[in-house]
Amino acid sequence: MAKRVGLVIKTDPKAQQTAADFKKWLEKRGHQVVVQDGPPDADKPASMAPADLYCVFVLGGDGTFLSAVRWIGDQPIALMGIKFGEVGFLAETLEAHIYETAQQILDHGFQTFPRMRLTVDIHAGGTLLKRETVLNDMVINKGALARLAQIETYIDDYHLTDFRADGLIVATPTGSTAYSLAAGGPIINPSVPAILLTPICPFTLTNRPLIVPENATIKIGLARESSDIMLTCDGQVGIPIDQSHTLVVRKSPHDLHMIRLPDQNYYEILKTRLQWSGGRS
Repeated sequence: MAKRVGLVIKTDPKAQQTAADFKKWLEKRGHQVVVQDGPPDADKPASMAPADLYCVFVLGGDGTFLSAVRWIGDQPIALMGIKFGEVGFLAETLEAHIYETAQQILDHGFQTFPRMRLTVDIHAGGTLLKRETVLNDMVINKGALARLAQIETYIDDYHLTDFRADGLIVATPTGSTAYSLAAGGPIINPSVPAILLTPICPFTLTNRPLIVPENATIKIGLARESSDIMLTCDGQVGIPIDQSHTLVVRKSPHDLHMIRLPDQNYYEILKTRLQWSGGRS
């Protein structure tokens, strides 16, 4: 049966050529292909993916995958990552397997694995200014010449601490292998219901990464007058913030549905991407 599928492509000549050939292959089999046209804009509903897509194939690395996540928004459309690029924790298979994988998915269906997302509400003066949804993380970062940020952090209305640091990462288990990992945070299996807080280069060495339950509400503000502080959501959207802003982070009610191949193992992907040695004897 013919299906309508989405295609999100990395801005790379090789990926673009492979995508052109793949699109022809799909159309030859009667499928309709919708290609993401430029970067998605959450403020323009018309730029979102059509609701009737059977699935979306993402040809690229993790950045391209996160762009595809923004494109579909909160819609329950399944995503299939095909690795092009150096970083590929979110890709389920490699370029070499694109046709056999697509044929399996389109002819025989697929299973999905839910990935938790977070909503980030940005308030000022009691007014909600903006809401973002992230798959990996939200990051508060100071500029290169700015002083250490003093980040006032509450968990379920309990004052946890004021992080004095270059920044703070609030990540999902999926995002634990992204910026948080580089900042010294732990790796969390995506099936673990948790939220991760990782300070970036904290002034106090006793400020360590913290894992809290997925139903926690995290409230964050800047404890003193600050300048050159940026909130970044999934590396896709940057929003300047100051001491007048309050951020409220919760688990999103809308999980992301990632297509899972029958023969894939999360730990095998982890081991391959991180180049861990050792094997079975």
